[in-house]
Amino acid sequence: MDNSSGFGTGPLGKAILGRIQVSPGRKRVPGSPAGLAIGGLTAVLALTCPALPDPADTAPSARTASHVRSSEAGPRRAADPRRAAGPRRAGDPRQVIVTGRPGQQSAVARAVLRAGGTVRRPLPVVHGLTALVPADRLAQVGSAPGVRAVSPDARGRLLSVDPDLGYDVEADDGSLHRIAKITHAREAWRNGITGAGIDVALIDSGVAPVTGLTSGNVINGPDLSFESQNAALRNTDTYGHGTHLASIIAGRDVPADGSQYAKADKTHRFNGLAPDSRVISLKVAASDGGSDVSQVIAAIDWVTQHGQDDGLNIRVLNLAFGTDSTQSADLDPLCYAVENAWRAGIAVVVAGGNDGTERQELANPAASPLVMAVGASDPAGSIGIGNDVVPEFSQRGTSDRHVDLLAPGVHVLGLKVPNGAIDGRNPQARVGDRFFRGSGTSQAAAVVSGLAALYLSQYPQATPDQVKAALTDSAVLPSQIQVLHGGYGIPDVHTALVHNPPQASQPASGATGTGSLESARGTSHVHDGYTELTGEQDIFGQVWDGAAWAGASAAGTSWTGGDFNGTTWTGAGWAQGGSNAGWESHAWSTDSWSSHAWSEYVWESHAWSVGGWDSHAWSDSSWDSHAWSGGSWGSHAWSTAGWF
Repeated sequence: MDNSSGFGTGPLGKAILGRIQVSPGRKRVPGSPAGLAIGGLTAVLALTCPALPDPADTAPSARTASHVRSSEAGPRRAADPRRAAGPRRAGDPRQVIVTGRPGQQSAVARAVLRAGGTVRRPLPVVHGLTALVPADRLAQVGSAPGVRAVSPDARGRLLSVDPDLGYDVEADDGSLHRIAKITHAREAWRNGITGAGIDVALIDSGVAPVTGLTSGNVINGPDLSFESQNAALRNTDTYGHGTHLASIIAGRDVPADGSQYAKADKTHRFNGLAPDSRVISLKVAASDGGSDVSQVIAAIDWVTQHGQDDGLNIRVLNLAFGTDSTQSADLDPLCYAVENAWRAGIAVVVAGGNDGTERQELANPAASPLVMAVGASDPAGSIGIGNDVVPEFSQRGTSDRHVDLLAPGVHVLGLKVPNGAIDGRNPQARVGDRFFRGSGTSQAAAVVSGLAALYLSQYPQATPDQVKAALTDSAVLPSQIQVLHGGYGIPDVHTALVHNPPQASQPASGATGTGSLESARGTSHVHDGYTELTGEQDIFGQVWDGAAWAGASAAGTSWTGGDFNGTTWTGAGWAQGGSNAGWESHAWSTDSWSSHAWSEYVWESHAWSVGGWDSHAWSDSSWDSHAWSGGSWGSHAWSTAGWF
């Protein structure tokens, strides 16, 4: 599955098509398948697809560990004639999976045939096929136009699939347990560092109360989305994006201690990277992802102003939203909003963007040099990061501003919203009854947000600059990735935690935030069925005064009770006297930007999608069949031919 189609097609449309102008001086210096019952688990015959070693990589990473586990269950197979005794010769055929780029399956087949290989089975889900290729021609196939990767097709491995989860927590590349091994979060858990005491603000599409996010690990902040006017939709997730990311950050089936979170045996339960942290959900997106920049800025300012109120301790902000702003990050109000949150003591983690096939520049506000901009990495079938690659969809950035960190962001298994927009459109992404796979810099950013929460739970006095320095100092850049494409690489949070916070202070960015709200939107606009929202106005049609807002945002006074930019957006406090009950709602009495009363709109799930909401902005994959995928890496997982 290649997720190179960028920020969005379908309801989200295409995003990040313009150019972010970064001014000089802001350069960043470096279903559960049937099988055999074994020990309370289900053993399913499946295939793995570890990446072929890079010929230049003669010294594997010290952290590389084999994920192929043997099993003595059942009789041995008859010997494969291609695996006969004796040394392999250079021209001996190797059974491989050749994955291609979207629309390039024919080119993949031609590459195999030109190399003297034989095509065995098409695999349209990954735009590729299985083949027999002479060993000395594998490099030729791998470098051919249209080919994404060439990987061994290892037959007959037993995956220990947990029947409750529907996947192998140890061997599945998308498993959060495996991602915790890659980032060394498991060592942190074993040492009792689980994110306790840290709140992570998630500005997204809301969080649904599904198992894994109902054990006291989610609090609803204000709902600033278009769906906030329907009590049945308020503060929940009709889309599915926010729930997926919340589960990566702080999912937790059952509260436990760190040693239990780290287990992978039959007692394992699902948990995210910082399972004892809390997600403070600020919903800004409707059922198709529709949201305006003014809503996102309002949410960021709320977090900055209220992050320590009423028992909250918001120290991390996760934002997977991005636009192709047409102005400098020095002027852009969205960039300025995240910088104000950073200066207020909140480590801001922003997805770099998913339009890497068409642009290098990072999305806005990842363009800000202060925040942590995150790109996606593909683990390529191994725990060690030496052979990791940056998938094409992930925006790299430029020499003026590139991503700071990478994190696994391919086929990540998170919680789904049953019958939500994404779940309904992508049944092939489902794994078991509770999960689906997603690829994007959003997932990668959620991983880093979880790691930041772990770090802050151990060092609560650390500043955002120190958190960024600790994670980047511990990071390792995969051998095949340039600094320009991967920043400092993939964090090793255990290494970061064993050292005291470094002395670190980033220079002031010099940003003013006085630029244009319309320029901050770039090509990302919402439409309410009457007219598109454009110009220097927010969703209520209120005039945007950049200079006045910038001063109030920097001073932490842009919100007065439930009022923002001269209009009442939400309630003024926690409902029923406590944060666990959620933030108060408010009926919108002011007209929309198109001068229509909000009461005229039909507030029901998916209504806005029909009405034409089209934000083009959420920086997590394309929400179509190329973005979400079930199965495992292996020809039989992608094929309907059955299990061997």
